[in-house]
Amino acid sequence: MAFEPPQRLVRALGETYGDAVAAEWLGKLPELAQSALEHASLESERVMAPGGRSSLVVLVRRPDGSPAALKIAPEVARPDLERDALAHWNGWGAVRPLETPEGGSLLLERLHPEVSLRSLPEAKALLEAAGTVRKLWVEPPAEHGFESVAERTAGQAAAMESYRADDEAGALTAAALEAREELVADSPETLLLHGNFRQGKVLAGDRAPWLAVGPEPLVGERAYDLARLVRDRVEDLVATSAGASAARRRVNKLADSLEVDRERLRGWTLFRAVESGTRALAAGRRQDAELLLEFAGWL
Repeated sequence: MAFEPPQRLVRALGETYGDAVAAEWLGKLPELAQSALEHASLESERVMAPGGRSSLVVLVRRPDGSPAALKIAPEVARPDLERDALAHWNGWGAVRPLETPEGGSLLLERLHPEVSLRSLPEAKALLEAAGTVRKLWVEPPAEHGFESVAERTAGQAAAMESYRADDEAGALTAAALEAREELVADSPETLLLHGNFRQGKVLAGDRAPWLAVGPEPLVGERAYDLARLVRDRVEDLVATSAGASAARRRVNKLADSLEVDRERLRGWTLFRAVESGTRALAAGRRQDAELLLEFAGWL
């Protein structure tokens, strides 16, 4: 079959890693996919579209006929760290890894990719999300290679510095950077985190009702992991007259239900929203940037 990468993957790789790096890997993708299939004697069914933003996902059958999902990612996306995190969770709250085909590929149990928590009403989705992410917060493995929250956000903060003088994002950028400095100076815990947890990263499964996928693992405090979840369905929040109060209630509700400090969650939510907003500005995605910055201004 043809392993044509979905356009969302092409755009996201270029934005994240640069067009040259993305083009080089995408040029090798058909060969990489075919090699991974042959190495594990897998039969391909179809490529998932629109798929993810950092990898190609192919629905496959194993030699015994059982279904699985083959995930192929560039080395720069560090699929080895995703593999390590999934192996450590071993199916507890997350998709279970099967044998590793080769290189930057992962063979995973097949979930129901068309059914994520975003298919549920908002209140139910947040409840299920909280129950899922709670399972992932465990002690990291000994001698792990995961970066810390401080390390990951240091590079993001450096990239945000140029927006301090921006007419549109300057004040929010300064507030977000100040919040990060205070948060990393006194981190209360060091747990294994998903790193990119949100409703769309939780899929329906057969072994368990809901399982997390697509981690960008790191170690640090739980408030950082919840921060991306707080702004889920931001377009719906912005579209309502009560969006600002709803956003603040969501911070408090998630913090209280998972025993996370409200102010630390608010601070990380602010930083992550502004970081995403300034990154969207840099990529020319002005509509996305405006949504994110308006949301950040409510906090």
